[in-house]
Amino acid sequence: MKAAPFSYLRAASLDEAVEALGTPGAQVLAGGQSLVPLLNLRQARPSLLVDINRVGGLSFLRRKNGLLEIGALTRHRIVETAEVVRSQVPLLAEALGYVGHVAIRNRGTIGGSLAHADPAAELPAVMLALDAEFAVHGNGGERVVAARDFFLGPHRTALGPGELLTRISVPLSRPEPTLRSGCAVEELSRRSRDLALVAVFATVTLSGDTCTAARIAVAGAGPTPIRATAAEESLIGNALTADAIAAAAELAAAATDPPEDLHAPAGYRREMAAVLTRRAITRAKEGA
Repeated sequence: MKAAPFSYLRAASLDEAVEALGTPGAQVLAGGQSLVPLLNLRQARPSLLVDINRVGGLSFLRRKNGLLEIGALTRHRIVETAEVVRSQVPLLAEALGYVGHVAIRNRGTIGGSLAHADPAAELPAVMLALDAEFAVHGNGGERVVAARDFFLGPHRTALGPGELLTRISVPLSRPEPTLRSGCAVEELSRRSRDLALVAVFATVTLSGDTCTAARIAVAGAGPTPIRATAAEESLIGNALTADAIAAAAELAAAATDPPEDLHAPAGYRREMAAVLTRRAITRAKEGA
């Protein structure tokens, strides 16, 4: 099947792109790894396609004021292989390894994946776990949206008409000699590198045997990525024993609201959320 007819604009500047996106039915073309298949299946029918690949200043990876700043047009593979990401945001580096295949990661963009807001995708969940913030540019200037407020539902975000995601900011970890940290991604999919049926992203920080911080997010188990805050809180201040990890895994599963579809029943996804959370916390602890 071929795409339905649409108009095309190759934006030369951010202002031109934002103005064009105010047109009813306009959509952004960045890496195209999600959009192009939807166009060909006619599940997406934009009246205007705004290509932002020639817009300058949207592809970068830099440290600034204790943050890792990622331009929305930065390709997955660049972020995945960057030393600063591997050393200071290892959960993001590991999660990116699950995003499709290398050919897809060479073309797909960080901002495109986030704006697509697939609840089964890795990047929305990992950004939620990392307390990321998103810079959004529109006709009224720039505003900042926290990851927890950005994802509103399947393929729905806080982006309004005429707004474009331009920058992602992730807090960088500060190494402390008395603390040890580890992270892990556990994912269940029908085939390798398919979208996850369920995926769990976890980090833990230990002082001796005691957990001082934890972050747990789940993808594929609700209309948006889910932050398992009750599970996190249950771990903090306690030793990560098998019983404590199992209890946290059950709390994470209880926070989910899985879809019921032909790929997996809701009950199965919820059960696997518990299983994968237990595995992710255990592996993060071992890596700390």
